[in-house]
Amino acid sequence: MALKNITIVITAFKSDRKIRTCLNSIDKDVKVIIVENSNNHKFKEEIEKTYANVECIISGENLGYARANNIGLKKVNTKYALVLNPDTVLAKDALHNFFQSISNYTDFTLLGPLPSQEKELLKKYQFNNSEFIEVSDLKGFAIFFNMEKFKDKIFFDENYFLYFEEIDLCKTVKLHGGKIYINKNINILHEGGRSVDSKLELEIEKNRNWHWMWSTFYYHKKYKNYFMALAIVMPKLISSILRVIFYLIIQNRRQRIMYYQRLSGLFNSILGKKSWYRLSLD
Repeated sequence: MALKNITIVITAFKSDRKIRTCLNSIDKDVKVIIVENSNNHKFKEEIEKTYANVECIISGENLGYARANNIGLKKVNTKYALVLNPDTVLAKDALHNFFQSISNYTDFTLLGPLPSQEKELLKKYQFNNSEFIEVSDLKGFAIFFNMEKFKDKIFFDENYFLYFEEIDLCKTVKLHGGKIYINKNINILHEGGRSVDSKLELEIEKNRNWHWMWSTFYYHKKYKNYFMALAIVMPKLISSILRVIFYLIIQNRRQRIMYYQRLSGLFNSILGKKSWYRLSLD
């Protein structure tokens, strides 16, 4: 059966309630590997008890998106894999449409659904009479992997903790001559920015601001050079400094903290330091 030829990998971080909605949308014949970026062993027990098709790996620490997904992908033994965010919901025919469509596109390396928020942009993608279009990159919330194209088991660059991982992956695939497609008939709903419980939202936002800036510089340095990357981020650097000063003056603590986080992430990346900033699991 086709469903036995795919494994779904989900990286989560304290997404207990969100991930259950996702799991409920997945056929019970599909193997699912969850890498939970915390030390929540109770979560593992409850999930594996409720869902017989799920294996949950507890990392014990927050490894980030790239490293955690690599752990899951390296355990995949099926022909295909699907990396999902925990705040996604699969349409009932999503996997059926995937298998039906790839019969004509067996040479793909990566494949993604058309993002739901971009349905109105179908003309932009110029699908014409085809359900496929070749693209340079994909949105990271849902990516199908042709595992035969990854025999070296090298997937995401683990220097990234958050952001740019899927862009970097697609860049690497393209540089090696791989093919990346979007299929407009695969429907996967993505809530976007809602993979964690609400009580963690402030800390998550600080984390996102720090890593967005760190990853921006690292990506451009990796594929261009140090000085080109510096030129690209310089407007963001100047803007962050000015905004920290401005929000300090008007005593807007939240905004000051966020732009300080951006500034810190950018400075650390420019200085060649690793993406060290982490959330507390407490």
